[in-house]
Amino acid sequence: MKKLLLFASCFLIFYGCSKEKSGIALQNMDLKADPAQDFYQYANGGWLKNNKIPESENGWNAFGEIRDANKKALLALLKEVSAKENKQGTNAQKVGDFYKTGMDTVSIEKSGIAPLKNYFDEIDAVKNIDDVVTVAAKQQQIGAGSLFTLFVDGDFKDSKRNTVYLYQAGLGMPDRDYYFEKGETYDKYRSEYLKHLKKMFEFMGDDSVKANLNAAAVNKIETQLAEASWTKTALSEYTKWYNKRTIEEANKETPNIKWDKYFETIGVKNPAYFIIAQPDFFAKLSGLLEKESIEDWKTYLRWHLINATAPYLSSKFVNQDFYFYQTVLMGTKELKPRWKRIAESTDAALGEALGQLYVEKHFPQSAKIKANEIVNNLRLAYRERIKNLDWMSAETKKQAFKKLDKLVQKIGFPDKWRDYSQLEISKDSYVQNVMRAIIFEFNRNMKKVGKLVDKSEWGLTPPTVNAYYHPINNEIVFPAGILQPPFFNPDADDAVNYGAMGMIIGHEITHGYDDQGRQFNSEGNMADWWTEKDKQLFDAKTKVIEEQFSKYVVLDSVNINGKLTLGENIADLGGLSVAFDALQIALTKSGKTDKLDGFTPEQRFFISYASIWHNLYRDDALLNQVKTDPHTPAYFRVIGPLSNFPPFFEAFNIKPGDKMRRPDSLLAKVW
Repeated sequence: MKKLLLFASCFLIFYGCSKEKSGIALQNMDLKADPAQDFYQYANGGWLKNNKIPESENGWNAFGEIRDANKKALLALLKEVSAKENKQGTNAQKVGDFYKTGMDTVSIEKSGIAPLKNYFDEIDAVKNIDDVVTVAAKQQQIGAGSLFTLFVDGDFKDSKRNTVYLYQAGLGMPDRDYYFEKGETYDKYRSEYLKHLKKMFEFMGDDSVKANLNAAAVNKIETQLAEASWTKTALSEYTKWYNKRTIEEANKETPNIKWDKYFETIGVKNPAYFIIAQPDFFAKLSGLLEKESIEDWKTYLRWHLINATAPYLSSKFVNQDFYFYQTVLMGTKELKPRWKRIAESTDAALGEALGQLYVEKHFPQSAKIKANEIVNNLRLAYRERIKNLDWMSAETKKQAFKKLDKLVQKIGFPDKWRDYSQLEISKDSYVQNVMRAIIFEFNRNMKKVGKLVDKSEWGLTPPTVNAYYHPINNEIVFPAGILQPPFFNPDADDAVNYGAMGMIIGHEITHGYDDQGRQFNSEGNMADWWTEKDKQLFDAKTKVIEEQFSKYVVLDSVNINGKLTLGENIADLGGLSVAFDALQIALTKSGKTDKLDGFTPEQRFFISYASIWHNLYRDDALLNQVKTDPHTPAYFRVIGPLSNFPPFFEAFNIKPGDKMRRPDSLLAKVW
């Protein structure tokens, strides 16, 4: 839940130019802190003291440090490829021209919103509800979340075949709660949002009075869409999304949306069925289409068109978009340098073309071999943990083993690269290139509907510093971008690798057995493979985790949502547990159990684990995370799992009553 050692400078979190034997950067620790009282401070105090959030970031952590270094690697590649005259139609030509048009600020400033003229003309021509839906469908093809959004994935109950999922959207603020939450902070957000809307309408040519009226019209529509939207907690239970419909059934439920025409507009003719993830949202949307005036819907469509494209337009749009979404909502002080933004958008548009260049220079074969070795040891350890569970029946264990055996692991980069031959990238217009790339990807996905799933595809680009588990494909995916320090180093101490990358791998495997993932079988189909008693025991055990995290408080008065974050917290505790067991397997094989830098392998493991979560937050960004993100803030991702884990108590002599040790009666253990 986005290499460094190849750069001239060194990246010091665990590894770098210093001569520590273990690979742990001792300067990042606070050795005066008591590990029994606050292990996060003990492992990260030096880093927290010596770092500050860059002005262009809303927070700063290990992921950000690696992403920043990766962008420098991408910049070198982009400069190299864009300096050449590449053959037309090649990946190099497309990557180079995309980057060059993105850096051509003179042309971008000159063109203004002219590249969007055809889209504005379509909005002006809207005369009825059918037109509203049709134009919204066309906007969805360029990445706008007008009215709702959609995606293509394997069918929850037939994982080998692709289908369309329709999903709630249509808002301009990050989440439904931003429209209703009480308090000064949210009052400020809503007030600033109206100012932002007004400013954007003025940039589109409206006078001040008209811009004010238009801002109010958009806010009125979006507030009603927000009322109809599911909460983040409800959305986290994604097994509830499976509501299968035919066009005829959906037309009856949402009479103001003609689904046959909608699907024709997006290039999907007569789908046998599709999935409406939140049926009540779509029913209310249908009523709202009739309730609000056509003129107000046209205003809404103008806003969502400009909102989707603002980051790629002239500076006044870019700066205003940044001010509201990053400064107001996230606390970020200044815009990222242009080269960083264009490197990001090039990766988003042509990720596997750019990714090929990236892995050739920055991902050695030794890294892939070592990563696979760690994954294999994690799988062995997971099998043993399942085998030794004292609460799970043999019947359910059999299915759990089967799911583990069929788990697919993808490391580094795809075996088959994406074909961009049908994507046109030219030197004419940056925003046009961006839109062509988004449309290309949209159409590529729509062509999958009703066809067999291509399980060789990846959902992340190679330079991405992230990882994921996909329940429908029953796969774990680790791009090259995350397989580097501080998370991973093929030449480093096993204890450090298993505490960092091993835990991340274990975390992703555990997602296959968390509160939602456990409802999918070895084939990726949503199916009940648990005995009733085992389900009850699982729920009771995970309830302990939910209650533990619900008591944690950030920003003095905001409680973590233990239900929203449950899946991630189960995965953190499971990942920590299985990574520790896998380390024992590795140590048995290597026989290397000596102390390094004064720490045992077990101590180095836990220091490594805690260190990957060093993090500085801006208050607005932290509030946004707590309200919208299923991941618990970093501090609690350390103290929460560790305070449940007996091997940690033993490694650091944590006694009953210490803050880093929960009472035995409250210890959480699932996997």
